[in-house]
Amino acid sequence: MMNNDNVAPGDKAMILLQSLICYLREKNVLSRADIEELRNRVEARMATPDSGLSCATALVAAAVNEMRELDDYCGKKYGGKHRRQVN
Repeated sequence: MMNNDNVAPGDKAMILLQSLICYLREKNVLSRADIEELRNRVEARMATPDSGLSCATALVAAAVNEMRELDDYCGKKYGGKHRRQVN
């Protein structure tokens, strides 16, 4: 077993969440549109920092960046239909 005392709890959580999202996408539990919707919700949280949820703006910006990268990765690896855009 590896000694993981030097790994921050946030990093562990990020790895688990990324792995879970990829696994659920691989098993077709999540669609590409679902992942895009999740990304849009994270981006919306950045646009409205005063939404009652206490979260530092820098952390939200980092989360938005991570979500964009994960969306791009899943889109390239698993493909799928994009979310329908409502005008």
